[in-house]
Amino acid sequence: MNSLSKLPNIGKVLEKKLIEVDIKTSDELQKVGVKEAFIRIYKIDTSVCIRMLYGLQGAFEGIKDTALSSDTKEDLKTFYRKIITN
Repeated sequence: MNSLSKLPNIGKVLEKKLIEVDIKTSDELQKVGVKEAFIRIYKIDTSVCIRMLYGLQGAFEGIKDTALSSDTKEDLKTFYRKIITN
């Protein structure tokens, strides 16, 4: 069982939100995927922002969110807009 808090970008707030949506380990995050994890969090907290989505993606990739590629960021922006407008 791998702790979420050991992943890049996962602080106490994001870790708590992930646990609330039944993602308790890094292995579970890998299995569920970033977008599904974000959707689950959004369902319990509509105030989440794109920075959290970037943080999740960085954690998923094992890098700081600031190191995400511009293509990845564009994909996430498109996804984020779709989620928050529905």
